[in-house]
Amino acid sequence: MAPSFIRQSRLYLDNAATSFPKPPEVLAAMVHYAEHIGGSAGRGGYAEARASAAVLQTCRERLNTLFNGENPNHFIFTLNCSDALNLAIQGWLRPGDHAICSAMDHNSVLRPLNELVRRGVITQTRVAADPATGWIDPDTIRRAIGPRTRLIALAQASNVTGTLQPIREIGRIARQADVAFLVDAAQSAGHVPIDVRAEPIDFLACAGHKGLLGPLGTGCLYIRPGLEQRLRSVRQGGTGSVSERDTQPDFMPDRFESGSHNAIGIAGLSAGVAWLLEQGVAAIARHERELCGLFIEAVGAAPGLRFLGPPGPDGRVGVFSLRIDGFGPRVLAAHLEEDFGILTRSGLHCAPGAHRTAGTDQAPPGAAADDVGTTRLSFGPFNTLQDIQFAADAVVKLAGRQIPSPPAIPAPV
Repeated sequence: MAPSFIRQSRLYLDNAATSFPKPPEVLAAMVHYAEHIGGSAGRGGYAEARASAAVLQTCRERLNTLFNGENPNHFIFTLNCSDALNLAIQGWLRPGDHAICSAMDHNSVLRPLNELVRRGVITQTRVAADPATGWIDPDTIRRAIGPRTRLIALAQASNVTGTLQPIREIGRIARQADVAFLVDAAQSAGHVPIDVRAEPIDFLACAGHKGLLGPLGTGCLYIRPGLEQRLRSVRQGGTGSVSERDTQPDFMPDRFESGSHNAIGIAGLSAGVAWLLEQGVAAIARHERELCGLFIEAVGAAPGLRFLGPPGPDGRVGVFSLRIDGFGPRVLAAHLEEDFGILTRSGLHCAPGAHRTAGTDQAPPGAAADDVGTTRLSFGPFNTLQDIQFAADAVVKLAGRQIPSPPAIPAPV
């Protein structure tokens, strides 16, 4: 998984926010689009507009292969995973419906659901997770299903604990109850194999810029064939198709894609997905498991250190949220950057329920009141064993108070 270029002096370990570096092919595809295509799909009959449409279709076909979808045209391009989740949640739920989510979910799930609850449209149940591991017992989902339940929304991998949820078992529970199953794959797509037919998954929301290795401003929602006519479009507008009608098309993918596409970004996303298909997601998952195992072993004896989530490399992705006695999360992140050149993210990571579950939603003893949450290190496919050993050594040194110099603390974000 080594990159084809020399890493700079700073070690990027914030891949849960956005992946970096990208495969060189991603930038090359975007430059090629900018220099040789430039047109907008569906907005002309000339060669460049047709070439733009071909870029979009190739990306859909690659996504369909990656996730074993039933139809490439059921991959809807979105701005990001939050956009995809909003389309699924707000387009699917109706007045009087009941939805199920979990304490481990990201605000991209919680906020749309809470807004519908605030407006009196739906009710919801938020199931608990194990405080030690972040794992959700499928039986809690089964017991939460009622006669008005229409949607189960769940993050496959936590962006706080790295915990992988048993989505295949939960998907079968949902299918047996005739309840739609929405999987938030922001932290799992590209990191672990996903098969939307085998899981089974009705809606799969993905961030294009994380594990799929595309640029920011890209994402997608997979809609299982047969559900598209029951899912409302949440925005309408020009599609470049059936322009003689002033109503939204009812065919895929135009039913859910209004306005000009981020075609240059989708060109990059397509190249990222092609790279994943060439490498094999199973191989990437094995590499990430090896990185996790090394990190866990290397920090195991560090005094006063705690990381959230499963205690071993199984059942998780490469997301480690840390606390070290005597450090606020923001202070620890600043030390990692200034003393070791390691880039991490501190705070609540847009997942307050996950931190409440783990007991890290308040500042640790001795820290500033607003220095809450944890310091998160998150791995990507281009991280090496040497990278992770270096990061683990840095963490162990800080836990042992081998601190070269006091850092300047940035303002909270």
